[in-house]
Amino acid sequence: MAIPATQLRPGMVIKHNNDLHSVFSVEHRTPGNLRAFIQAKLRNLRTGAMFEHRFRSGDPIEKITVDEVQMEFLYADGDDYYFMNTENYEQLHLGKDILGDAVDYLIANLAIKVEFFDGKPVGVELPQTVELTVVETEPGLKSATASSVTKPAKTETGLVVQVPPFINEGEKIRVDTSEGAYLSRA
Repeated sequence: MAIPATQLRPGMVIKHNNDLHSVFSVEHRTPGNLRAFIQAKLRNLRTGAMFEHRFRSGDPIEKITVDEVQMEFLYADGDDYYFMNTENYEQLHLGKDILGDAVDYLIANLAIKVEFFDGKPVGVELPQTVELTVVETEPGLKSATASSVTKPAKTETGLVVQVPPFINEGEKIRVDTSEGAYLSRA
């Protein structure tokens, strides 16, 4: 199934140069007077090698159909992340090397889909948005209303998100998993 490069998301499995690759991170860039492109960090599923590749916005990319199993994130132990199959309660652990940037969005009891290819876990599909708690940010301003001014806020998973000035520590915010961007208060 061919999709345009603009629809690439972290965790997807694609066929590139006749090899299966897991998309680790995606960045849409529009430099000055040049054409927009997609800078993607890919991991070869056969060799484990990581590399970056530039796709033009309209490039057709072959998305590989993988078996998806509904799972729930349980906890992290160092670089190992533990998941439970919601149907048969079997547990599975995946390393940070397989999960990529998805680890920034994993909170306890989060329902996700783990993707399997030939019986081997190759990645995860995150929900469109996740609710994270802000653990560290500058003090909020009472008179601040939504504007183009932002400040960095560190979430419970370690992800740093640019948020409006009225967000305080301890508040829950909704974050878009495809771009890592603040959407709203939760």
